[in-house]
Amino acid sequence: MLSIRPISGTLGVEISGLNLNDELEDSQGRLLRNLLNEYEVIFFRDQDISHLSHKSLALTFGPLQTHPAYETVQGYPEITILESTAEKPSKIEAWHSDMTFKRHPPMATVLKAVIVPEIGGDTLWASMSAAYEGLSSHMQNFLSNLVAVHDFCHGFKETLAEHGGRERLKDTIAMNPPVQHPVIRTHPETGKKVIFVNSLFTTHIQDLTKSESQEILGFLYKHLMTPEFTCRFQWEPHSIAIWDNRSTQHKPINDYFPKHRRMERITIDGDHPY
Repeated sequence: MLSIRPISGTLGVEISGLNLNDELEDSQGRLLRNLLNEYEVIFFRDQDISHLSHKSLALTFGPLQTHPAYETVQGYPEITILESTAEKPSKIEAWHSDMTFKRHPPMATVLKAVIVPEIGGDTLWASMSAAYEGLSSHMQNFLSNLVAVHDFCHGFKETLAEHGGRERLKDTIAMNPPVQHPVIRTHPETGKKVIFVNSLFTTHIQDLTKSESQEILGFLYKHLMTPEFTCRFQWEPHSIAIWDNRSTQHKPINDYFPKHRRMERITIDGDHPY
């Protein structure tokens, strides 16, 4: 029997009663999409799914993307490996939306936990629709016509600074020049307004001075972390999270070093923000 349990007052719902190794019926796929639109991030536990089932689940939501900078599962170029070890710890710690350096950022992400530490390694999500609603009408109006620049190089600056990093990723850099997205976008399915800048990939707001841009972005980055806009998920092996990349940001909590953590991710193709 299907069970749906919200995990916070703003976003996030845990679903049980589905076996994600089975092919979803059309009605089940529509239900998951409706729940994603309503709760913005949905969670499952005890889903020891195959790579093929992971891919099939993601395809329920739309065509798949690949990532230009990460290793992938053999035979499944859509499945990105996100792994942190004592020898090579994770570098991503900032609040962000996935891959906003692309002209068409992902509409959603499907993340599967493979290896998780016994303690630590939780992930936070924040609702960008709730964050927008939490702004005054004057600030909403001010931000509504602004455009920001998102850059792959900004998000991967630590990797590019490593010995040989820029040479290794030179083709990726060439294929991913900076792009422009609205500071406030409209969700194409719910019609809600959402904040669409993030500290990992956004470099500046156009047509503002450098100091003005920094102040506005700094305010928004602090604002979106308001606890009332967030939820927190404690991973277990075979847990799965699916989040709406158009209306959320997330932050991994890297408090488990030097323990091993491995996640496998698929991103679903999105539209050009407007």
